Amino acid sequence: MRDLVRAREAAKKDQMRARHRLGKFLLRHGRHRPAHLRMAWSACHVDWIRTVRFESPALQIVLTDYLHEVERVAARIAYLNAAILEAVRSAPPQMRAVIQGLQALRGVAAVSAATIVAEVGQLSRFENPRQLMGYSGLVPSEYTTGPRRRTGAITKTGNAHLRRVVIEAAWAYRFGPAVRTPLRERQAGLDPAIIDIAWHAQKRLHDRYRTLAAKGKNNNQVITAVGRERLGFIWDIGRTIERQVPTAATT
Repeated sequence: MRDLVRAREAAKKDQMRARHRLGKFLLRHGRHRPAHLRMAWSACHVDWIRTVRFESPALQIVLTDYLHEVERVAARIAYLNAAILEAVRSAPPQMRAVIQGLQALRGVAAVSAATIVAEVGQLSRFENPRQLMGYSGLVPSEYTTGPRRRTGAITKTGNAHLRRVVIEAAWAYRFGPAVRTPLRERQAGLDPAIIDIAWHAQKRLHDRYRTLAAKGKNNNQVITAVGRERLGFIWDIGRTIERQVPTAATT
């Protein structure tokens, strides 16, 4: 599972590079995305790129090659997504239950939940959420001299893969608490206690985002703080489910 989610992460990085390469190529030659295509790299945007033509055969070859790479990486990611979902279906009951439970959180779908569980393992092995935060490298660095204590940027000395997926999902808490159709479908059939934790997370983390933003913190600092606190809710859900579905059930 861990190797699968890391292979997908590598593919996502390749996708970003391929998209940047193609996008910058088009901009260099004055080909701008039409105003009505508001979302970059949507299906409509890619369809528009396919219609772009250059008089120079060399430029047309480059466009075709760059576009082919974007499409190839997209197919690779889809293949790895399917492989991860298949691995989740055949995972031990406790792991499968935790992955399902984490999807009650906003911004956490199946692949993100699988990544968290694959990178952390048993969440209950951490005695408290602060240990999990330290494991992720999202805690602030500290400079202490005598009675003086100063904190700095996050340490980044923990699991970078966990840190990435937690920060990505933290952006969802910019918006007010809500349970829309995709989240409602993911929460269907879950323990009400897990759903309550997820709802409390929405309210607390959105308030945290608004409070820090009102203080003038830049977005990256705010999202990092929200992501760090979000690990506490991940730990709470994982610990609750692991108590309900003991490891012995996997044998």
